[in-house]
Amino acid sequence: MTIVIRRGPNDSNDSIIRKFQKRSVLDNVVQEYRDRQYHKSASEKRQELRKERMRKIMRDKRLSKMG
Repeated sequence: MTIVIRRGPNDSNDSIIRKFQKRSVLDNVVQEYRDRQYHKSASEKRQELRKERMRKIMRDKRLSKMG
């Protein structure tokens, strides 16, 4: 995965850095790095997805009771 930022004639160093940061967030570079940092078995990934779904369901239940 390569991120290429082209410098325009009026771009300052700060604007180039901001463009790079924005592009890396949009391309999920940091999240992908964190995901690849440690090996997770398929069952661990499924378990995390299941926990995430349950967390969202419980959050929605709490919010629906309030409003």
